[in-house]
Amino acid sequence: MEYVWLALAIISALVGVAGAILPMLPGPPVSYVALWMLYLYDKGSVSSTSLWVMGGLMLVLTVIDYVAPVWLTRIGGGSKQAMRGATAGLLVGLFCGPVGMIVGPFIGALLGELLVKTPPHQAFKVALYSFLAFILTTGLKFFYCIAVVCMVAIAMWW
Repeated sequence: MEYVWLALAIISALVGVAGAILPMLPGPPVSYVALWMLYLYDKGSVSSTSLWVMGGLMLVLTVIDYVAPVWLTRIGGGSKQAMRGATAGLLVGLFCGPVGMIVGPFIGALLGELLVKTPPHQAFKVALYSFLAFILTTGLKFFYCIAVVCMVAIAMWW
């Protein structure tokens, strides 16, 4: 039974990394499940302190993931159309590979602002803020998930 927990931990950690980049998967929560699987596999491989700290970080990152794009787009002076455009751009960008996932939210926010007749220089500024939010949240989630993968690897090694 221990090997089932270990296999589930490895799968969960790897799916979490993918989820840090893909918007359809909640990366940090899935990665956090990997730590629980390790804890169930061998109580000594992950401490309860690590579970609490990583759980707290996961909750903070999950909140930031939902709040930061709205907050930064509003700071940039964006409308709801910019936020909707950034989301649509991200979804379309998924089918265009990694470059599409990075450029999609920017183009979507830009087009969203231009549709509400925002001057081009202001629309570009809003798109930059939307892009910054995407890069910030994706980077934070990615580093968290990589940290979990490292914790899983270290626990397996020892």
